[in-house]
Amino acid sequence: MTAYNKHYHAIVVGVGGMGSATCYQLARRNKRVLGIERFDIPHTLGSSHGYTRIIRLAYYEHPAYVVLLRRAYELWAAIEQTAGEQLFYRTGSLDCGPAGSDVFTGSLQSCLDYDLPHEILTSAQVTERYPAYRLPRENLAVFQPDGGFLLPERATVAFVEAAHALGAEIHGREALLGWEPWGDAVRVVTDRDSYTADSLVFTAGGWAQNLLPVLNGLAVPERQVLAWLQPARPELFRPERFPVFNCLVPEGRYYGFPVFAVPGFKFGRYHHFGETGEAEHLSREAYREDEDMLRDFAARYFPDGAGPTMILKACLFTNTPDRHFLIDLHPDYPQVSFAAGFSGHGYKFASVIGEIMADLAERRSTRHDISLFNLARFTGQISALHQQKIDMLTRGAWSPPDDGPAHPLYRGGAREVPGGALGSPLSPREPGSSRP
Repeated sequence: MTAYNKHYHAIVVGVGGMGSATCYQLARRNKRVLGIERFDIPHTLGSSHGYTRIIRLAYYEHPAYVVLLRRAYELWAAIEQTAGEQLFYRTGSLDCGPAGSDVFTGSLQSCLDYDLPHEILTSAQVTERYPAYRLPRENLAVFQPDGGFLLPERATVAFVEAAHALGAEIHGREALLGWEPWGDAVRVVTDRDSYTADSLVFTAGGWAQNLLPVLNGLAVPERQVLAWLQPARPELFRPERFPVFNCLVPEGRYYGFPVFAVPGFKFGRYHHFGETGEAEHLSREAYREDEDMLRDFAARYFPDGAGPTMILKACLFTNTPDRHFLIDLHPDYPQVSFAAGFSGHGYKFASVIGEIMADLAERRSTRHDISLFNLARFTGQISALHQQKIDMLTRGAWSPPDDGPAHPLYRGGAREVPGGALGSPLSPREPGSSRP
């Protein structure tokens, strides 16, 4: 390889859900792109596996996500057409909880704000329509017909193969050892070679904080466990009769899917047992206490689905302190960008995150409103991406979104985070991997 051939327009670290979509979007723009993945492509050690992933438009986490979701739906349809393969299955979605709960009221508000088709159902009405459900009597549900599930492993393959067809170079089983600024570009060292690029993109999931010191303590891996139980009445758990769900009950907040691809009705509890730590050290095994907690939920609220355990799988969430994403340019090196901290609800956005990260790599800006996801809300370190908006705000030429909580970035404040603004990325670090 010549020195020229080792230089790229962009290098993407982590080729899971977000990274594979980013490689594809860059390749579509005729950019010379290198994707580097520590593990296999796809693999089961991060957050982009598990056969199915929920996608929904009714968004209780924050109504501002709906705009990005509409674009994500368009891009999922586009990659399906490119791949010639169905990746999205529409089942409808149910967001269920007590009348005053965030899950119910937030989902309803997003439907009202964005004129999304929806119905409000009582617990009895949910059971009448979908007999597998036995929710608490006090629960109400927002049914939104556009929800459903995606196929994460197949989607990663689809993005990677589409990127390959456009000339992208993607390496599996190659670990990032370190990176450093190289003038206005970057130099990257792996366990196989060294490369340079105009831009460097991190979509490294649970390994992001090891690769980017500015994310230390802000993108924290957490162990998550999913169960697949064989229903006693499998006909009630088929995709056409079982919407995906997010459900708040006294035991916690749970989510689930119909039977698909493998035996069993799939579900999990958000943030499971709250076990956090380094991605390298969190157990990928599932244990009896994991199973017992999940089976107890199924027995209470989906008794026809609480048959023999078919599969238990562990994966990773990577959480931010406020559970909103982190998508930004590096505050010191604008040629470096990152998408991290998807907090257990990010996979559905992978198609549009790929477009956003390609924008940031190509021109250091994006047409998408990602102000909610700025780094400065935690550290006070304002990137070039958001400094431009602040300057425009000062001149009265731009105003921040007003459909949600005020962003500390735009009101001049910043939250204290243990460790503060951390270090420079010049020394070798633990290698990174893929993200939901």
